[in-house]
Amino acid sequence: MYSIIRFFLFLFDPEKVHHFTAKAIHIVLSVPGMKWLWKKMYVIEDKRLEKEVFGLTFKNPVGLGAGFDKDAKMFNDLAYCGFGFIEIGTITPVGQPGNEKPRLFRVKEDEGIINRMGFNNEGVEIAAERLKHKTSNIIIGGNIGKNKVTANEDALNDYRKSFQILFPFVDYFVVNVSSPNTPNLRDLQEKEPLMVLLSELVIENNQNKSPKPILLKIAPDLTDGQLDDIIEIVEKLKIQGVIATNTTISRDNLKTDSKTIESIGAGGLSGKPVKNRSTEVIRYLSEKSNKAFPIIGIGGIHSEQDALEKLDAGADLIQLYTGFIYEGPGLIKRINKAILARMN
Repeated sequence: MYSIIRFFLFLFDPEKVHHFTAKAIHIVLSVPGMKWLWKKMYVIEDKRLEKEVFGLTFKNPVGLGAGFDKDAKMFNDLAYCGFGFIEIGTITPVGQPGNEKPRLFRVKEDEGIINRMGFNNEGVEIAAERLKHKTSNIIIGGNIGKNKVTANEDALNDYRKSFQILFPFVDYFVVNVSSPNTPNLRDLQEKEPLMVLLSELVIENNQNKSPKPILLKIAPDLTDGQLDDIIEIVEKLKIQGVIATNTTISRDNLKTDSKTIESIGAGGLSGKPVKNRSTEVIRYLSEKSNKAFPIIGIGGIHSEQDALEKLDAGADLIQLYTGFIYEGPGLIKRINKAILARMN
């Protein structure tokens, strides 16, 4: 059924389709009885799927990655799709339009997406206001970044402001320094600036009576040496974990012809093309650190097998994004069923 829906949706501009789909899901779930029906179709309730990670109990290990619900508009509706947790954002202190359109492209032959959205969002205060109206007990992560006009040397102030405003409304934080679509943002992944940024956020966090878990989202394009630095920083600062990985700037080994890829231009590539590298990064971090910290695995999960590979590589939880767009909400249930099948 979803393959038919996807066929028609993929005939139109991806960004417009995203907004249309969000509205359509909300309208459908407003019909009496539809929430019950969606839960019946997509949600698995089984205690064996529960996982306790960085002090939080997830009802299942399959979450939605940041970028899908940028402005915290959809999380109440998406809770009926079977996710164990939902990550909103990336949120910046001040709302910004992001990069010029078009900025979202399907790479259908490779089952991927290229985006150069540029942290388009309405700002942290609007997101926080929406999160006040949470109607389910689903775990919410807050993915935070810096505004485009903020220089890297002032980035801490941006992250700190979003952290402070979102703190009462999210269950964990993700520090995003790995998007390729904000100029110079990835420079903050280097050891020295990253140490400064994270250490200050840890100090800010510890001033609260009940600190929230802080995770770092990293790019798949880091070298082994840079990954070693990440391990050292996580262990030294005692942040709670890593999300591996964000989108890639690589265009290697694509089936789509090079002229099409060149015409799309810059942006982060997600979906199946990043699957293997994402899994490699997860395995490297897990083995090299001797599983010293939790890892959330994301990147190219389009099937049950893809999800199990991430878990086997060392991921404690997983997230969907592009796979959710290509495969629909049924994928979440199939993955959870596959996890349960391993337990029998």
